[in-house]
Amino acid sequence: MSCFRNLSALVVCAAGLICPSLASAQLKVGVINFQRAILETDEIKKASADMQAKYKPRQDGLEQLQKQMADLQAQLQNPKITPQQQEELNARGQKAQRDAQRLNDDLQADVERDRQAILQHAGAQMTEVVRKLATDQGLDVVVDVSSTVFFKPALEVTDAAVAAYDKTYPVK
Repeated sequence: MSCFRNLSALVVCAAGLICPSLASAQLKVGVINFQRAILETDEIKKASADMQAKYKPRQDGLEQLQKQMADLQAQLQNPKITPQQQEELNARGQKAQRDAQRLNDDLQADVERDRQAILQHAGAQMTEVVRKLATDQGLDVVVDVSSTVFFKPALEVTDAAVAAYDKTYPVK
C-alpha cells in the first residue's frame, strides 16, 4: 500500500518536472451569473414589455370570463330562482368554465413558447458576448455562479457582460 502512495507521489512530482509551465501557470477565472446577465439586458426587458402588450387582450378576455363565472355563481345563490333558471345558469357556468380553461391553457402555452424562444436566442448571443469578453480580459475560463461554491467578488463579470451585450445588441 505504501508502495502505491510513493508511486503516486513520484508520478505527480515527475509531471511537475516535465511540464514546469503547467505547474507555474496561473489560471485566470471569471464568474458570471448567466441567468441574471440575460435577464438584465435591455433586449430582454423590451421583449418582456412586448410580450405583456401582445398577450394583454387575451389576459383581459380571461379575466372577463372569470368575472362572468363569478356573476353566474352569485345568481345561483339567489333563493328565488326556479329550477329551470338554475339549470340554465349551471349550463352557462360550465360552458364559461370550459372556455376559461381552454383560453388559459392556450395562453400559457403561447407565452411559454415565446419565452423559451426569446431566452434561447438571448442565451446564444450572451454566450458569444461572454466568449469575446473573456478573450478581451484574458480569462482562461468563465464559470456560472450557480455551480460555484465560492468566488471572490472581483472575479464576477456579470455586469460587464450585460454592458457588453447591450452594446453589441442595442435595442431598436
